[in-house]
Amino acid sequence: MTHGAWVKSAAEPDTDQRIVLDHGTGARLSRELVDLIVEVLGDAYAGELEDSAELAVEGARLAVTTDSFVVDPPFFGNGDIGKIAVCGTVNDLAVIGAAPRYLTLAMIIESGLPFGKLIRVLESVRETAREAGVRVVAGDTKVVRTGEADQIYLNTTGVGFLHRPSMRMTDVRPGDRVLLSGHIADHTVHLLSIREGLGFEERVPSDCAPLNGLVEAVLDAVPAGDVRSIRDVTRGGLSAVLHEYALRLAARIRIEETALPVRFETRMATEMLGIDPVNCANEGCLCLFVAPRSADAVLEILRSHKYGTAAAQIGEVAEPRGARVEIVRPDGRVAELEDLQGAELPRLC
Repeated sequence: MTHGAWVKSAAEPDTDQRIVLDHGTGARLSRELVDLIVEVLGDAYAGELEDSAELAVEGARLAVTTDSFVVDPPFFGNGDIGKIAVCGTVNDLAVIGAAPRYLTLAMIIESGLPFGKLIRVLESVRETAREAGVRVVAGDTKVVRTGEADQIYLNTTGVGFLHRPSMRMTDVRPGDRVLLSGHIADHTVHLLSIREGLGFEERVPSDCAPLNGLVEAVLDAVPAGDVRSIRDVTRGGLSAVLHEYALRLAARIRIEETALPVRFETRMATEMLGIDPVNCANEGCLCLFVAPRSADAVLEILRSHKYGTAAAQIGEVAEPRGARVEIVRPDGRVAELEDLQGAELPRLC
């Protein structure tokens, strides 16, 4: 196995290569970094490269996930790093079909952070955990010198229970419909607007939300197995998710540009910034792969939930013709959706 520019040969890693910001944006370089980590860990790694790992523990089926959060800015219009940490961890458990129950919370705090900001983060963790139905059961704090962190970084580990068969990427089949649970690019536009002083942040809120209740409503209402797989659309955006599936399945995925749920204000902002909504990070959007017979039912359930009102069917998994993602432009032209090396939009989650 090779890893693009990372490996000179199977036995000679390119140890002179250096980490760059694009390795953290969720696009192709992020996948190559993960591949390198997995290769070096070897048989010490027992995961499946899904959002959560499934573990059998004395008769119980557990799901476990972990994540770190370095969002810039850590405090924004309708949320903060504490809300993102809980939502991101809960959503990673939910998308494989688990019921989230417990979290750990580790904090790296920069010396000089006002206690008021720390309390705000903790209050967000508390309120979001209550909404998601999870409890914080362990944690850790470390303080570093001024300039060694950007105010505060968080790390969370989530544990949930699996009471139904877990959903995996490899369950997706040709003909399955591709659905989104809500608008894309809002989180990116909200944060970039604050960073750059663009003035869009009040009209375009972050979509950050715990989505385990939404997932549970969908899975409870349709035949078992008809929701093949779910991914939360975070770093790297929709494009990164679709390319990950196309590569894993050696499949062709086709989406319709005009079907993408993008707010008018969000599209204005992305055009001004010169970025594509499909490459933008989100914190409250799901990509669902659904059997054709249940696609309409899933859409109806999504749209009836407060976090799914803008849900849309955007495409389908086509018959395999290589691992590629295609997008149908408004004029009917079919183009290949570029698999970006990096997104140039670091620290959005």
